[in-house]
Amino acid sequence: MIHFLPFDFVDFERLKSWVVSEKELIQFAGPIFTFPLTDAQLEKYSSSTKRKVYTINLDETKEVIGHCEFNFENEIPRISRVLIGDEKMRNRGIGTEIIQKMSEAFFTDSAVSKIDLNVFAWNDRAIHCYENLGFRINTTTLFELEVDGEFWENHNMVLTREDFTKNQR
Repeated sequence: MIHFLPFDFVDFERLKSWVVSEKELIQFAGPIFTFPLTDAQLEKYSSSTKRKVYTINLDETKEVIGHCEFNFENEIPRISRVLIGDEKMRNRGIGTEIIQKMSEAFFTDSAVSKIDLNVFAWNDRAIHCYENLGFRINTTTLFELEVDGEFWENHNMVLTREDFTKNQR
């Protein structure tokens, strides 16, 4: 139902239009950007050699509905900055498909034995999605981020190649 295409300068305005508040920006991207998003921030972000940044497109219509990042900044490859920006496309199982396809892409590299992602503890729907795909909370790497006077606890979740393979059956 979906495929990934490289994120480019022509995609900047769309992404900026999807992230309309500081809280939404932090939920989507963590602390790497400041609100409001600017072309300069997105240019620096998308030109990093440690990231592969994509738009998420519908197969049938070619419509761009989201954004995602394959992150190679750490020892463990990471699924990062996933956003279904088109609100009418949310709550349809597309998020599960995105994470599944991203996981498959990482595990096509035989050197990758596990991948991870970060999610805020209050995001129950996302956590449930990730757990259904085999991700487990890594209790040794929890941290908090202060957002508008609130503390958002962050969970790191890990998917091993073994658990990924089990879930493919």
